[in-house]
Amino acid sequence: MKKTRMVGSLLALTLTVSVALTGCGGASTEQSGSTNTTSAEAPKEGGTLIVARKAHANNLDPHFISNIPSANYVYGKVYESLVSRDKNGEYKPTLATEWKRLDDLTWEFKLREGVTFHDGTPFTADAVKKTFERVLDPKVASPRASNFSMIKEIKIVDDKTVHFVLEYPFAPLLSILASSEGSIISPKAIAEHSDTLAKQPVGTGPFKFTSWAPGQDMKLAKNDTYWGEKPKVDEVLYKVVPEDTTRVAMIEAGEAHIGDQLPVTEVERAQASPAMNMVRAEGLGVDYIGFNVQKKPFDDVRVRQAVAHAIEKQAIVQGVYNNVGTQAVSSMSPKVIGYNPNLQDYSYDVNAAKALLAEAGYPNGFKTSIVTDDRKERMNVAEVIQSQLKGIGIDLEIKVMEYGAYLEHTDNGEHAMFIGGWGNATGDGDYNQYNVFHSTSKGSAGNMAFYNNPEVDKLIEEGRREKDAQKRNEIYAKLQEIELKEVPILPIRTIDHVAVTSKNVNGFWLSPVGYLMLDEVSIN
Repeated sequence: MKKTRMVGSLLALTLTVSVALTGCGGASTEQSGSTNTTSAEAPKEGGTLIVARKAHANNLDPHFISNIPSANYVYGKVYESLVSRDKNGEYKPTLATEWKRLDDLTWEFKLREGVTFHDGTPFTADAVKKTFERVLDPKVASPRASNFSMIKEIKIVDDKTVHFVLEYPFAPLLSILASSEGSIISPKAIAEHSDTLAKQPVGTGPFKFTSWAPGQDMKLAKNDTYWGEKPKVDEVLYKVVPEDTTRVAMIEAGEAHIGDQLPVTEVERAQASPAMNMVRAEGLGVDYIGFNVQKKPFDDVRVRQAVAHAIEKQAIVQGVYNNVGTQAVSSMSPKVIGYNPNLQDYSYDVNAAKALLAEAGYPNGFKTSIVTDDRKERMNVAEVIQSQLKGIGIDLEIKVMEYGAYLEHTDNGEHAMFIGGWGNATGDGDYNQYNVFHSTSKGSAGNMAFYNNPEVDKLIEEGRREKDAQKRNEIYAKLQEIELKEVPILPIRTIDHVAVTSKNVNGFWLSPVGYLMLDEVSIN
């Protein structure tokens, strides 16, 4: 009875949309996350594709990009990696045409002929070597270095062959190389202006970077010398439009062609509009509530467990997210390699929560704060959590920040609680585990809970080295059990990515990571 009343109150409090999406139904939505050209009208080439984006980029250097919204501006557009993923999540050749494991510690990659960087530099094995030497250079101090700590050496065999020599066997190597961190950078740019790559990216992709006014817009131009199939549009113009309803209105009015991060509050509007298509993709990421475990009172696991018992997740998934996504128990979505399907979530139990607080020395609760960025659904989640925690005596102040300020605040550990998310960029459990929970990843690398558990570190490192798939799954299952018990973060829902396009856009799709795939897009 208590749960039913809570769901009803949340729906009334937060949204005026229907409880069920009916599968985000309607002809305008495709589960595959793509929009297709109709046979009635062939795709046209040329023109400027206008993309209205929720968040601006905080960095364009793949060795310093700290979040997927920033990577989304350039990865797969300006930058490419040795391998990438197709629509089915399978690895496909990109800057490497083939690869094989020579032994436990050595991988060989054959590189594509006839590729040129946007600054005119030929793509050779030297570019691969210089790129990975840079990310691993302690003087560069890249927060992405830990993702490649297994690399001992990049050996140049010839101009079109490289060997990755590893310190230890690393099962998910391809998954890391296929991510934004694996982007190959012009060696000339590294040598001559490495310090400006944050603002002037130089890759091999189908689009060239042309200009950027931070917080306002960014322009990419068609790469006429691209090695692969050239883009159908002449230019991509990203416009930063933080206001959700404004982004949707721009699509509806024909002022933009694609709007990303469609909020759940606008789903019904998008479905009903004759001017828009909605595109949805089941994601790899998870939204969660996080705790700074180095700060009182959240340095006490009993306090974190108390909060876990006091949060009614399904009510949030229904009432705030309008059933976009599903209730989460793990930091890893069911689509990620290593997901543990046998976890038992915390029950919604206010009495158990109060007992844990009393045991931890807070019988009357306490006052604290939670920080979130300014996405509407996250602000709504914060309000619901504030209401739910009030029931166990926790007085929660909500702090809303612009996305860049939010990242800086949490990266620096200035928060007590936070609403966050981790969009797995590789599809492998290592990406979640190493970035979100390993002690060396504290802060901007992803461990914004500032969590430190030597047993967890050891298991994460074992999971990276283990070649046997079943044994890897067992390691990740154990990790998720520990993390569930210790609650450095409290998963709320698995993420579905939703975007909206105008009816005259063809060839657009969303990857499970949430990347906007623009290279096949045309405007009729």
